[in-house]
Amino acid sequence: MTMRQRERASLQLILLAVMGILCGCASEKAILKQVRTPYTVMDPAFTQSMSHLLGAPMVDGNRIQTLVNGQEIFPAMLEAITNAQHSITMEMYIWSNGEISEVFVKALSERARAGVKVCVIVDALGSSKLPNRSIREMKRAGVVFTKYNYPHWWRFVKRFNHRTHRKILVVDGKIGFAGGVCIHDHWTGNAEGKPFWRDNHYRIDGPVVPQMQTVFMDNWIRMQSHVLHGPEFFPATEKSGNSLVQFFESGPHQGTENARLNYLMAIAAARKNIRIAHSYFIPDELVVDALVEALQRGVHIEVIVPGPIDAGVVKAAARPRWTRLMDAGAEFYEYQQALYHCKLLIVDDLWVSAGSCNFDDRSLRINDEANFNVLDPVFAAEQIAIFEMDKAVSRKFAPEELKRRFFLKKIYDHFWGLFAFQF
Repeated sequence: MTMRQRERASLQLILLAVMGILCGCASEKAILKQVRTPYTVMDPAFTQSMSHLLGAPMVDGNRIQTLVNGQEIFPAMLEAITNAQHSITMEMYIWSNGEISEVFVKALSERARAGVKVCVIVDALGSSKLPNRSIREMKRAGVVFTKYNYPHWWRFVKRFNHRTHRKILVVDGKIGFAGGVCIHDHWTGNAEGKPFWRDNHYRIDGPVVPQMQTVFMDNWIRMQSHVLHGPEFFPATEKSGNSLVQFFESGPHQGTENARLNYLMAIAAARKNIRIAHSYFIPDELVVDALVEALQRGVHIEVIVPGPIDAGVVKAAARPRWTRLMDAGAEFYEYQQALYHCKLLIVDDLWVSAGSCNFDDRSLRINDEANFNVLDPVFAAEQIAIFEMDKAVSRKFAPEELKRRFFLKKIYDHFWGLFAFQF
């Protein structure tokens, strides 16, 4: 990412922050008191509580394949699309013009012409660089294509600040994909360096996939006003593996506090270790308190954050929150090899949460998000290995580095910290 591109990204975030203040659209925080649990993530009481609290039951018999970077992610998604027989549903935040976009346009169009029901939601702002010719090509082929929350002038105040940040693909109601990747050339390759993204995505097979389809349907009905149903979209599913999984939504309309509650519950149940890998790690005060309490009861906490970043003001807003955590004993690492876009939480070598949700107020209160939770020591071990791989090319830094920053830089950090509720 060039200096000009970074400046443009920062200006876009500043605009979102200012317009967010003027337009609102953020839900109020309902959880104001600390969550504490007498049980761990290993206790059935934890999974039972998460099933009910997040509105999506933990279901057994799933298989999850971890896809690392675009060189693994895009071929797996395109293979599933190419082999689709009945339906394809996709909800995507960023879809930008480029080589990978053309491949997806042609693959979706070909399946639609073959009689597969193809339904696509893209965020209106996130897809602003998707050419109209690409949209027309898909629509002519039979793809039902819609833009989420287009900020028409008569709905500008209500819609501008509320985006869908979800990245969901469901094929034939049986195969699901979710994670952090968007359709943009910067996600291609193997994160060889800037401007490319280092990211994880996941292929999911098994009984939890209908939950993914249900999350897609929420915004589909909101935008299209009709219901997709029947065996093309909700077929009978069979067990494919041994992972206990739930897939849940969050956003101002549905599951208002789901994403925040998910993190608070997992932190409260931690007894041994917490690993956090997040592209935008700006925890609010309640989450910081929860992490400090975990450190005080002996939980080892490691956090990987971006070194190079697409929006410097986000990192500035985050730094004041990091100081207190580092003073309490949390270890921080800055990923150096490329732009970092992972969204991963691992607790006690057993519980994993991943998906589209960042660790910031925009994801926790403003945008529509979709995450999945997994209780499986084998899957957790795979994620730990990936975490350690990323940590090996990261730079560890200490709280003294932040404290020694020139006072004008500290003022800069605290100034942007005032807008953290919009990042």
